[in-house]
Amino acid sequence: MTLRGWVSLAKITAGALSSGPRGAQEHVRAFGRSAVNMAEEAKKLAAVAAVDNHVQNNQVVGVGSGSTIVYAVDRLAERVRQEKLNIVCVPTSFQARQLILQHGLTLSDLDRHPELDVAIDGADEVDADLTLIKGGGGCLTQEKIVAGCAKRFIVIADYRKDSKALGQQWKKGVPIEVIPMAYVPISRTIAKRFGGEASLRMAVSKAGPVVTDNSNFILDWKFAQAQNWKEVNTAIKMIPGVVETGLFVGMAERAYFGMEDGSVQVRDPHVN
Repeated sequence: MTLRGWVSLAKITAGALSSGPRGAQEHVRAFGRSAVNMAEEAKKLAAVAAVDNHVQNNQVVGVGSGSTIVYAVDRLAERVRQEKLNIVCVPTSFQARQLILQHGLTLSDLDRHPELDVAIDGADEVDADLTLIKGGGGCLTQEKIVAGCAKRFIVIADYRKDSKALGQQWKKGVPIEVIPMAYVPISRTIAKRFGGEASLRMAVSKAGPVVTDNSNFILDWKFAQAQNWKEVNTAIKMIPGVVETGLFVGMAERAYFGMEDGSVQVRDPHVN
């Protein structure tokens, strides 16, 4: 939070205290709602900018997953209607597929369109080099496949996903999709070789682990320290039973961050 945000919170709290406990609760709830609204508006601004800058007529577009993508598909559908664009969409998940159909966009797949002009997706965290952690929603394998099939991979996020180094903002670890029978040895191998802890992701609304669209399990690896992410990503993928990791290294071409002040920050990877 910015210094201005802290000052505002102090003023709200002071005013609330003077009006009693109930007033304090109401003011704090109002502040929380305001912060949530700003974050949502930030995601929308980033999504609109990405779609406007990277989607053109007669393109095949990869559509990612997550809350940010809702705004991207809204804007894409709006442009298709207004500009009469010929756009074909390839989804990364059931959610993305439903969004495409609900907005009346043309749905396709990688069998018919194995090469995409651009893919737009969100991220759980983006570091200074545009290395991403993705897969908090469980669709990491499909997301990486679609991103890898695209000529350009564009990331959209709000300011809370931006960090100098992975792990500063996203505290849930790196998702790793694994074959169910191998999750115990894989989790032990990862912890032994790279430190930290790899835990089986459990479902919230039902008993048992989360099961991916590919009928696999997900480990969430909470790493203990910064890593050479390119080397670690390759090494983890070589462990028998690992399907894919949520590390996207050297894939994103540009990231759009919706900022708290209403602006959009654009960042490209560092050039070594």
